[in-house]
Amino acid sequence: MNTSDHDPSADDYVYDEDSGEWMPASELAAKQAASADADQVEVRDAVGNLLADGDQVTLIKDLDVKGAGKTLKQGTVIKSIRLTGDAQEIDCKYPGIKGLVLRAEFVRKR
Repeated sequence: MNTSDHDPSADDYVYDEDSGEWMPASELAAKQAASADADQVEVRDAVGNLLADGDQVTLIKDLDVKGAGKTLKQGTVIKSIRLTGDAQEIDCKYPGIKGLVLRAEFVRKR
């Protein structure tokens, strides 16, 4: 057998911890990509727009921020949101408030 005709990736088997079986590396990579897509949570704002990391949002009502002693007014623009993996919560940065998490039902995408 000529070794230059041999595809070394065809023999690569890896252990899949979820199923407890050995499978071809390409098959495991495809399985992991499919499960990563399934794990994505859709986060929608108050009017149904799909939100993504980095979007800008506007508050649709006045919100009292617990622990900060501040009220964020309706119309306040929040820049560069981050999704948390929860369908209703978004992580935000706002001057003077650390660790701000807003409910998606109180924002509208800009």
